[in-house]
Amino acid sequence: MNKQKHTTNIVLLYLCIFSIILSCKNSENTSNVLLQEWTGPYGGVPAFDKMQVADIESAVEQGMTENLEEIDAIANSTEAPTFENTIEAMERSGSTLDNVFTYYGILSSNMSSPEFREVQARLAPKLSGFSSKISQNEKLFERIKTVYDNAQKTPLDDDQQRVVELIYTGFAMRGAALDAEKKARYAAIDKELSTLYNTFSDNVLHDEENYVTFLDENQLGGLSDGFIKSAAAIAKSKGQDGKYAITNTRSSMDPFLTYSTERDLRKKVWTNYYSRGDNNDEYDNKSLIAEILKLRRERVELLGHKNYAEWRLQDRMAKTPENAMQLMEAVWPSAIARVAEEVADMQAIADANGDKITIEPWDYRFYAEKVRVAKYDLNSDEVKQYLQLDKLREAMFYVAGRLFNYKFEPVPEGSVAVFHEDVKVWEVTDLDSGEHIGLWYLDPFAREGKRSGAWATTYRSHTTFDGKKTVLASNNSNFIKAAPGDAVLVSWDDAETFFHEFGHALHFFSSNVKYPTLNGGVRDYTEFQSQLLERWLSTDEVISKYLVHYKTGEVIPDALVAKIKKAATFNQGFGTTEYLASALMDMKLHLADPEGIDVGAFEKETLDALKMPKELPMRHRTPHFSHVFSGEGYATAYYGYMWADVLTADAAEAFTQSPGGFYDKDMANKLVKYLFAPRNSMDPAKAYRLFRGRDAQIEALMRDRGFVE
Repeated sequence: MNKQKHTTNIVLLYLCIFSIILSCKNSENTSNVLLQEWTGPYGGVPAFDKMQVADIESAVEQGMTENLEEIDAIANSTEAPTFENTIEAMERSGSTLDNVFTYYGILSSNMSSPEFREVQARLAPKLSGFSSKISQNEKLFERIKTVYDNAQKTPLDDDQQRVVELIYTGFAMRGAALDAEKKARYAAIDKELSTLYNTFSDNVLHDEENYVTFLDENQLGGLSDGFIKSAAAIAKSKGQDGKYAITNTRSSMDPFLTYSTERDLRKKVWTNYYSRGDNNDEYDNKSLIAEILKLRRERVELLGHKNYAEWRLQDRMAKTPENAMQLMEAVWPSAIARVAEEVADMQAIADANGDKITIEPWDYRFYAEKVRVAKYDLNSDEVKQYLQLDKLREAMFYVAGRLFNYKFEPVPEGSVAVFHEDVKVWEVTDLDSGEHIGLWYLDPFAREGKRSGAWATTYRSHTTFDGKKTVLASNNSNFIKAAPGDAVLVSWDDAETFFHEFGHALHFFSSNVKYPTLNGGVRDYTEFQSQLLERWLSTDEVISKYLVHYKTGEVIPDALVAKIKKAATFNQGFGTTEYLASALMDMKLHLADPEGIDVGAFEKETLDALKMPKELPMRHRTPHFSHVFSGEGYATAYYGYMWADVLTADAAEAFTQSPGGFYDKDMANKLVKYLFAPRNSMDPAKAYRLFRGRDAQIEALMRDRGFVE
C-alpha cells in the first residue's frame, strides 16, 4: 500500500469515527426534549408540555459540555484576539444550555418536587464547577483582557465598549486574575456555597409546605367569604375536607392576620411564618448562614477586599457600602418614629374596645386595619371588591398600550405549550405596525411546589447581533385561587405588586440592545423601572376603566377613591421599617466579622441597636432570607429597593409636573427611550440624567412617604 493511499484510509477512518460520535451526540439531543431546538410559532417556544424531571440532569450536563467546548475553542484560537472572535463568539456560546436552564428554572421555581430537589442537589456543585471552569480559564481571560486593553486605547462602538467592560469586570470580580492556588480555593468555595444555597432553599420550602394551620368552622371570625372558600379548597386538596387551611406563605398569612378575630390563631400563623428556617431542627438555617458568611468573606479576601459588601457594590449604583448605609440611615429614624405613631393609634383603638391587650406583632395588621377604617373610613376588604385579578391584568395591558404602544392578545388555545393548566399566554405586538414583540406567560396562582412571592423572568431575551430574537417573558404570582365561578379579589398591596412585576416584563419586551450581556442589569437600578410602573395603578384612567365591582360591575365610587388616595401614606411606618430592617441586616451581616458568628444572637443584637420597634418583625428574618442566602443576587443588595425608591419617587414627580400627567406623551417617550430600552447598554446614572435632566433627589422619597410636611 502506497503512502498516499494509507493516509487517505486513515482520514476516511477518522471521518467515520467522527461521524459516529456526531451521530451519537445528535441522537442524544434528539431523544432528550430539553436539548432540542425550540420549534413552532413565534420564533420557536419551549416544549413545556413535554419536559420531565428525569431528563433534566443529563440535559444540564450535556449543555455544560457543549458550552465548555465552545469556550475552549475561543480560548485556544490561534488568531489574534478581537472583539468579533472573542467577545461576540462568547455572546453566541451556550445557547443549548440557556434553553435547558429555562426548563430548569420552571422545575425549580414553579413546579418543584422532592424528585427534582434531589436532582438539583446533585447538580449544584457541578454547575458551580462549570462556572469556575469558564471564569478561571486563563487563556480566555488573556484574550478578554487584550480586547479590553485595546478598547481603552481605541474605543469601540458604544454598545461594543459597554459589553467589553462588563465582561472584563465580571471575570476580574470572579477571580480570573488570581494565581493558580487562589483560583483553586476560589472554585472550591464556590462549589461549597452552591450546595449551601440549595440546602437553604430546600429548608425554607420544607417549612412553607409543612407548617399548615387547619381551622374549624367556629374559627373563621372576621374572614371574608372568598378567603374562606379558598381555604376550604386548599384544605380539601390536603386531605382535610371540612376544614380550612392557612398555608405558610405570605399570600395566605397576610389576609388572615389582617382580618381574623382569633388572636391565638393569629399568633400561631404569625409564628409559623416568621420562624421558617428557625425551628432548631434539621431544617434550621442559622448554622448554614454562618458558614455562608464565612465562605463569602474568605472568597473576597482572595481578591484583596476587606469584606463581601465592598466587593459586591463596586459595580452597583451605590458603589460602596457606606453610600448604601448612608441612604438607609437617613430614612430609618423617620420610619421608626412613624411606627411609634401607628402603634399609639392602634393601642388607643384596642383600649377603647376594651380588648385589654398590648399590641404585639401578630396584632399589627389587624389593628392597623381598624385604624384605617377609623382614620380614613377606608376598609381594605371593601377596596378588594373592586380589585379583580382579570381586570387588573386588562389595566396593565392598557398602560402598556398608552406608554409602550403594545397590544396584548391571547394566543390560540393549544398553540403554545404551557407547564400547568393555570398558565395563560398572550402575544405582544406593536399597536401601529403589528410587529411581533414577543409572548407573555402568566402563572398567577399558588400551589404546592411553587416558591412563594412574585417574580418575573425571561425564557428568551431580545438581541439583534445574530438576527433579531423576540422576547419570551413571564410573570409569576401566588394569588389564592378562588372557588369555581368566583372572581379572584386581591388587596391594594397585591395589586401594586402585580403591576410591579409587570414592569419587569415591560423592561424585557422594550429591550433594544444588540448583545445578550447588555440585557442584564445593575441590581439597585433594575427594580426602579418596575417600582415606577406601580404608580399607574392609581391613575384616574385605570381607576375609571378597570376598578369595577366584581358583582355589579359598577366603577369604584369617587368617594372611595378619594379615601384611598388620602390614605396613600398610611402604614408607611410599618412598610418602610419592616423592609429597611431586612436591608440593614443584610448589609451589617456582611460587614461583620463572620468568624464564630452566632446568627440568632447577631440578629437580636443588631435589631436592639437599631431600636427596632418590638411590634413588628423584619420583612424577611435572617433564617428565611432567601433573597440573600439562597444565592447571591441580592446579597448586600437588598438596600437596592430603597435606592430604586429614590429614583421612583423623583421620576414620578417628573410625570406629575408634566402637562399630560402620567400619560404625557413626551414623558412616556423619554421613559421608554432612556429608562427601559437601553437595559444595561449605558451607565444607569447617565440614563437617569438623560431622562430627568439631573440626578435623583432623596427629598422626593421623603415627601412620597409622608415623612416630611
